[in-house]
Amino acid sequence: MNFIDLFAGASGMSEGFINAGFVPVSHIEMDKYACDSIRTRAVYHYLKENDKEDYYNDYLKGNISREELYEHAPKQILDSVLNIEINDKSIKSIFEKIDKRLGDKEIDLIIGGPPCQAYSILGRHQENIENDPRNKLYIQYGRFLKKYQPRAFVFENVPGLLSAQKGQHFKNLKTYFRKMGYEVYHDKLNSADYGVLQARKRIIIVGWRKDNDHGFPAIEKIKRKFTVNDCFQDLPKLKPGEALKVTPYSLNKNEYLEKYELRNGVDFVTQHIARPHNERDLNIYKTAIKKWNRERVRIKYPDLPSHLKTHKNESSFIDRFKVVDGKGVSHTVVAHIAKDGHHYIHPDIKQCRSISVREAARLQSFPDNFFFEGPRTAAFKQIGNAVPPLMASAIANKMREYLCQI
Repeated sequence: MNFIDLFAGASGMSEGFINAGFVPVSHIEMDKYACDSIRTRAVYHYLKENDKEDYYNDYLKGNISREELYEHAPKQILDSVLNIEINDKSIKSIFEKIDKRLGDKEIDLIIGGPPCQAYSILGRHQENIENDPRNKLYIQYGRFLKKYQPRAFVFENVPGLLSAQKGQHFKNLKTYFRKMGYEVYHDKLNSADYGVLQARKRIIIVGWRKDNDHGFPAIEKIKRKFTVNDCFQDLPKLKPGEALKVTPYSLNKNEYLEKYELRNGVDFVTQHIARPHNERDLNIYKTAIKKWNRERVRIKYPDLPSHLKTHKNESSFIDRFKVVDGKGVSHTVVAHIAKDGHHYIHPDIKQCRSISVREAARLQSFPDNFFFEGPRTAAFKQIGNAVPPLMASAIANKMREYLCQI
C-alpha cells in the first residue's frame, strides 16, 4: 500500500509507516534541510532493500559525500521529495508531479500534519492569531483528499487544535473533511504509551472514505518499563560544545535500545553533538540538576541567586530551565530546542549541558542511523517538529490491518 506525506518535516511519521510496510509515493515539505534529510533517508531505504547498506554507512562515516551517496539510488527516489510550500499557487504543480509518478495507480493513504505553532500554547499568545495563515492549511490538506480520494487519511497536530477559536476551528475542520467524503474520528494520544520515552501528547485525526469506515483505530498501549537513562546509557559522555560526529558506543545495547531497534545494525553513532554554554548558564544548570535529582523539584527563575539572573521579569516564563527526567520519561521536545537548550538539560550533573542532537533524536525514537541534514540548529528544529516514528508505527500497523480488510 502506498501513501503521500504532506507537510512531511524530516519524515518521522513517514518512517513509522514505511516500517509498517507502506511505500511512499511522495513527500512534500517546504524546509530545505528537512527535504535533504528525507532524501537521504529515502536513499537508505532503497539501499537497505537492495543489500547495499555499506554505501549508506560510508556516508555516515564521512567516507563519501552526499552527492556520491545519491548516485547509488535511482533518480525517481530523489525526485519523490518535493521541496515546495503547499499553497494556492503551488498545488496544481504539485499534483502534476505526483500524477507523473503515480501513473495509473491509486493512492491508498495520505498522512501528515500542517505546521502546528498556530495552535500551540505559545502560539495562542500571538496577536491576531485568528488570521494566522497556518490555521487554514487543513484546507490544502483537504484538496489532496479531493484530488486523490485515498481510502483513508491520518492527520496529526497539537492538542491546542481542539480549543482554537473556542473549538470552532476544529468543528470547521471536521465539517470540511466530511464534505470531502470522509467519516472523521479523533483521539488524543501520548507517545509515551507506544515506546517513546517522551510525554508528547498529540491529536490524531483519522478519516475513512465512507464506503469503508473503521472508526478510530484501536491502538494497544505499551506498559512503560524503561526510562530516559536507558535511552542515553550507551552514548559517550560529552562536555558542553563537544561534537562527536562519528563515535563508537560506550556500552553494549540494553533491553530498551534492542527492543525498539534504536541501535539498528551499526557499531557507531553519529551527530552526538552538544551546544556550547556560557559560565552563567552552566551554573544555573548545576543548580537545576541538583534540585531535580535530589528533590524532584523544577527550579523557577525567581529561585535563582541574584548573580545568575539576567533580567527583572520574574512572572513570565519562570520555568525556562528544565532538566530532562532521567528516571522517567522526558517532557515534550519541541522545535524551540533549536534556539537554546535551557528546557532540555541533561540529567547527569557530571556532563552538565543541554542534550545533544542524537539524544534529542532518541527521545523522539529516531533510530541511530537516521541522519539529519544541515547545521546543528537545523537538526534540532527537524527533531523538535517531528512525529515520533515509534508512535507513527503503532498507528500505521493498525491502519494497515484495517486497510487489508477492505
